[in-house]
Amino acid sequence: MKSVDAHLAEILATVRPLAPLELELEQALGATLAEEVSSPVPLPPFDNSAMDGYAVRASDVSEIPVTLPVIDDVAAGSVELRAVGPGHAVRIMTGAPVPAGADAVVPVEWTNGGTVSVTIDRPVQKGNAIRRAGEDVQAGDVVLKPGTVIGAAQLGIIAGVGRRRVWARPRPRVVVISTGAELVEPGGQLAPGQIWDSNSFTLTAAVREAGAEGFRAGSVGDDPAVLLDRLDTHLVRADAIITSGGVSMGAYEPVKEALSPLGTVRFEKVAMQPGMPQGFGVLGEDQVPIFALPGNPVSSYVSFMLFVRPALDKMRGLPGGLPEAVTAYVTSALRSPAGRRSYLRGVLASDGTVSPVHGQGSHQLAALASANALIVVPEDVTEVPGGAEVEVIRL
Repeated sequence: MKSVDAHLAEILATVRPLAPLELELEQALGATLAEEVSSPVPLPPFDNSAMDGYAVRASDVSEIPVTLPVIDDVAAGSVELRAVGPGHAVRIMTGAPVPAGADAVVPVEWTNGGTVSVTIDRPVQKGNAIRRAGEDVQAGDVVLKPGTVIGAAQLGIIAGVGRRRVWARPRPRVVVISTGAELVEPGGQLAPGQIWDSNSFTLTAAVREAGAEGFRAGSVGDDPAVLLDRLDTHLVRADAIITSGGVSMGAYEPVKEALSPLGTVRFEKVAMQPGMPQGFGVLGEDQVPIFALPGNPVSSYVSFMLFVRPALDKMRGLPGGLPEAVTAYVTSALRSPAGRRSYLRGVLASDGTVSPVHGQGSHQLAALASANALIVVPEDVTEVPGGAEVEVIRL
């Protein structure tokens, strides 16, 4: 059997980062920057008030209480030039430009809130409640570097430096298809021998959690021709395709029957549990990667975490590799088959312990839903005593 590491290495050697596109800000969330973003101006671009209050000269309020005439108001967005002379105050709002001559802002809470004159009962130091021009960013400063994933804060600073568009690698578009004549859409009535389709929902959600765009294409039965037609329909919009089921050694394996003759998809046994049967390759002129995952729900999800998610990271322009592991102490003994790397479902606690969940079968989706981690047992280990240190992958 092929090792987990070798299978992942083959996948990462095949997939490639998506080409950058010039994206509008509304399309850029979750994309990966492909250029430096710098600011053409200082941020803030002018001295402005950090609070609602009164712009004054600090020397005028060194002895308190003091009452000063209020000679003007200045609001955020004001473009008129204003000035404060000795012995005067200007009422000012948060974000408004600080008038010439003022060197401090007195918060309104330190005053009587007057509009004609204001009584101030606390002294202030020079610079109080003033945001200086350029204290966040100087003109020409690089605010974001290539390889940065654009989240809410990153989107904010791109807009904040005046950019309307940015060059970035888009989120991969991933089509998810379940296979099996036994599958019924959730909400439908089950006939004898049927089950509701959960894999396509699980895997589409996992795609989205991984920072890609997931498109659920439903399920197909056991007819290879129908599967090929469905794949052909979706190849035009897909950067990657995921199928679940139909890859084992039995009869009625539509994915294997449909794709094996193409010569571009390989089906192999990988030395892991759950998830031994795996398929991977490319389809079409654009060499779209296809991940043919096993049909058992736990197997398909674990396979996604180990093989698909790292590939999506690489497609996004990020480092691809096995999920990062932490160490923990297992609360009870574990068993694992010789020659296979096991990924047992567990609950990782804040005290550094991990407890296996009840129900480790590859079909036991409820047990997976109660877990927050995978406990890794190496290929050459068949028994792990309680209290031993183990590697754990957070889910």
